[in-house]
Amino acid sequence: MSGESLRLDKLLWFLRLAKTRALAQDRVADGHIRLNGRRVERGAQPIRPGDVLTLPTGERAMAIEIVTLPRRRGPAIEAGACYRTLDACPPIAIAAGETAQTSGDPPP
Repeated sequence: MSGESLRLDKLLWFLRLAKTRALAQDRVADGHIRLNGRRVERGAQPIRPGDVLTLPTGERAMAIEIVTLPRRRGPAIEAGACYRTLDACPPIAIAAGETAQTSGDPPP
């Protein structure tokens, strides 16, 4: 399985992190998703087991590590078994040009 990969937009849909594949593509195109710390803007970006994704969730970000690639968009329990949530990230500035100060947080 080490040579296998899955498109990022399809992965988000399979893992139930987006309701539709079109919404997953829009989410990626917004540029707020990071793959192994690097900004991603293409839905076709290949994802492999071991990759870490950082996804915006409101004012916070969620970091997940891909454990195994899903084969389909199955039930939530099946999707949840394909990744593990890493420690919760503190509030971060996600949009370009924002800083921690604009959200009211003290500087690091």
